Amino acid sequence: MPAVTLVVCVHLQRDLLERLLRESRDCYDELVVLHDIPDAQDVRSVVEAAGGRFFEQPPSFLQEPHWPFAWEQAKHDWILRLDADEFPGDGMKVWLQRFRQAPVPREDVSGFTCAWPLWDGRRAVTKKWPNGHVFLFHKQRVRFFGMCEQGVIPDGRLEPLDFVLHHQPPRKTHSLHNMIFRKQSSRGRAFIARCLLGKPTGLACWRWQNENWPAEWEQIRQHPLRTALRRLVMETLRGLRSQWRVERRFFPMAAIGGPVYHALMCLKFWHVRNSCGQSRTDLNP
Repeated sequence: MPAVTLVVCVHLQRDLLERLLRESRDCYDELVVLHDIPDAQDVRSVVEAAGGRFFEQPPSFLQEPHWPFAWEQAKHDWILRLDADEFPGDGMKVWLQRFRQAPVPREDVSGFTCAWPLWDGRRAVTKKWPNGHVFLFHKQRVRFFGMCEQGVIPDGRLEPLDFVLHHQPPRKTHSLHNMIFRKQSSRGRAFIARCLLGKPTGLACWRWQNENWPAEWEQIRQHPLRTALRRLVMETLRGLRSQWRVERRFFPMAAIGGPVYHALMCLKFWHVRNSCGQSRTDLNP
């Protein structure tokens, strides 16, 4: 029977963490919580009251750099990685409870994906889109380097499940204002730009030893402006197509939000690279 460690990275989100722990009761065997800045809200007491282990980390204002450390601390191989503003839907709760009592999945299964509906600050506006969100994985069957917007890279396959992971922060999740002006978004783009000047092995890594960047990141490093334009157009079209297939509706602002963020990310790298006096040839692997 596979045991599960719930891993959460928080940043002054005590109330949201309390909701997550309440809604995910009986869905995991171990709890590991990391706090990205000094714990001014006594989150530690919430975690310890739930039987979990609490780690206060050096501030990075991003969660991805902390993940390798968290997975190292986890006693179990199966990682339920949720954000503080998320919680499993009813169907996912039942599935997780049964998963922990079932035989261990085959070795070619690296993890599982789910739907992650859009939230407008008051209610979900989609039912099953976007989908393909990785929520549970085997830590010895994935690789990762700790950069913002980088997900786990599976050794095997990710099995899609028809369950919902609720993502309900206090704000709208798919607004252009979030993508363009929110401080956390600007921080993430700046972090990515700085990382892309070096190698992925210079970051906090989990089972990652390749000094070369994956193709989607190398495209930005070599052709940032061209990549910005291409992704703005192509990702928007792919998003609209995916929305229609899953929801039979279009959500134009949601479809363009991610591509706008990625285009701005490319432009930020182009600016940082030029400010450092580097050229494309300087970045050749």
